[in-house]
Amino acid sequence: MIEIDFIIEPIPNINSEFFISALPKLIELEEKECGPINLIFCDDEKIIEVNKEYLAHDYYTDIITFDYSLNHIISGDLFISIDRVKENAASFKKTFENELMRVVFHGVLHLCGYNDKLEEEILVMRSREDYYLNQLVSCETKGN
Repeated sequence: MIEIDFIIEPIPNINSEFFISALPKLIELEEKECGPINLIFCDDEKIIEVNKEYLAHDYYTDIITFDYSLNHIISGDLFISIDRVKENAASFKKTFENELMRVVFHGVLHLCGYNDKLEEEILVMRSREDYYLNQLVSCETKGN
């Protein structure tokens, strides 16, 4: 089950239904089962607080993924900084919606076992993000 929480005000315009339908499809395409996943939308101050407290990192990031997956059942908490997503969207000349989808897919791909520490891992991660953006966004647009 996908749950969406907001720790920020005002709440940005996010298509919750898209994530509720797309994330289980992504997980199924990865040949895994969808367990509980929490999308927690926050601001930069919350993301750096979480980064410092749980990862001992003193910097802003767009997403922090806590993986609770067991075997093939994917589960976790995704903390997503709306401030970082907005800034990244402007930097990469993408829409806020597109960058948000990429970041959330990135977090779910981490839950599915993908890493992005090494250059070759980053290339695989970006390739999977692009694949699912093309597959799932076009499905949503077509109403599938």
